[in-house]
Formats: sequence, C-alpha cells, structure tokens
Amino acid sequence: MFKNAEITFLGTGTSIGVPVIGCDCAVCTSDDPKNNRLRSSIYVRTAETEFVVDTGPDFRQQMLREKIRNLDAALITHAHSDHVMGFDDLRRYTMWDEDEMEIFATAECMKRLEGAFPYIFDGTNRYRGYLKIAPCLIEGPFPVGELTATPLPVRHGKVETIGFLFSKNGQRLFAYIPDAKELSPETCDLIRGIDLLILDGLQPEEHWTHLSIGESVDLAKELEIKQTWLTHFSCRVDYAALEPGLPEGVRLAWDGLRLEV
Repeated sequence: MFKNAEITFLGTGTSIGVPVIGCDCAVCTSDDPKNNRLRSSIYVRTAETEFVVDTGPDFRQQMLREKIRNLDAALITHAHSDHVMGFDDLRRYTMWDEDEMEIFATAECMKRLEGAFPYIFDGTNRYRGYLKIAPCLIEGPFPVGELTATPLPVRHGKVETIGFLFSKNGQRLFAYIPDAKELSPETCDLIRGIDLLILDGLQPEEHWTHLSIGESVDLAKELEIKQTWLTHFSCRVDYAALEPGLPEGVRLAWDGLRLEV
C-alpha cells in the first residue's frame, strides 16, 4: 500500500494524441505501447480521496482502462479542449440524486467550462444520472481530502494556466505541470528542491507554447528537483530512442504508469 498517494498517468499525449490522425511517422506507426498516448491527465488516489486533474476527450476511455469506479473531485488546469472536453463524462460519478462532485478551477477556466457545458451549471439538470457539481473557485491553496493543493501559475503560450503542488501535513509530495512554456518565479520557489515533479516536455525541438525536453531537463536541474517525469508528448518523442539518453533523475512517463509517493 502506498504511503501518501498513488498517481496514475491516464494520458501522456499532447492535444492531438499519438498516433496522430493521418501521420505515418515512425512513432505513429510504432508497435511500442509507450508511444501510444491519450491526452494528458492524472488520477490521484489517497487513503481518503480519489480525484483527477483534467478531463480531456479521452476521459471515458481512460476511466474504463484503469477501472476507476469512484471519484470525489476534478481539478482543471485550464480550458483548452484537450483538458476539458470529457467533462460531461464525470456524470457516471454522480449517479444518484444526492451525489455531487467538487470541481476546482480558476474563475476564467470555470467561466469557459460554463460556456461549453451550460446545462451542467444552470441548476436545472440535477437528476439521477446527470453530472451534479459543486463549483469551487481556485483563489489560493485548497483542501482535496487530506491533501492540500496549491495552484502553480505558469505561462502556456498566450494563456495563463496553472499546475498544482500537492502537500500533506505541510510536507510537499509532488507537483504536476502538464502545459507550460514559462514557470513564474512564485512557482519556481514553491517547487524548488521537491522530490517529485511531473512536467511538460513536448518534444526535443523548441516550441513556442510548450517546454521542450531539453528546456525541462535544464529547469529540473536549476530547481534541484530530485525526480522529474516528463509528459504531454507529441509524436516527435520516440520513447525507446529518447529515454536512455536522459540524465539521471529525469524520465519519460507513459500511459498507465503508476507512481507511489
């Protein structure tokens, strides 16, 4: 049994997933299961609570694959479609009349969710089988079961988005930042020296909205991170070719990977 929490990578792919529609590159046609990537998301389980970070368009498939039968909350990093378009599939976790799920998002992200799913937010569909939510605006650290989640401001192209730092009884457990090009000074201070960081590492080449693998490696070294798992990969990341060349303490994640913290 895990000590504090168990993390499952539901998906490790970028917005269009891998394989990519219409792409015949070596990764998209690979038979290596670690090159087959659904949209990025994680599931976190503790002794007291179960939650997901982001609900992308592959959410239903991910829940079925991992046989996840209970969820208490969903945390949303930002409102890009690859992170929210499975939102309605949370309905299976609020089946009964009295069921309700906490949804944590920034005010801007919550506004966009409401625009995309007005029937969930307008209060008229609180019936058995529908998604019934308790919207919780992120304005600072907040509790998720026995954990404390602290928002981590980052820059993702033209979009201000967030990652999360998860702590228990004041002890930092891990941080999750799936979409970022720049980390704010505040975020760097919050995660400096942490034991476990899950970080965007789109591809070997530089990109204007995402950290490249090299940039993430340099950042992990600068911040003295003990163990970094990269995620949110494009089809330019061939697991078998790139993973062996990474420095000690940096790894490539894959769909279905479980980590205990």
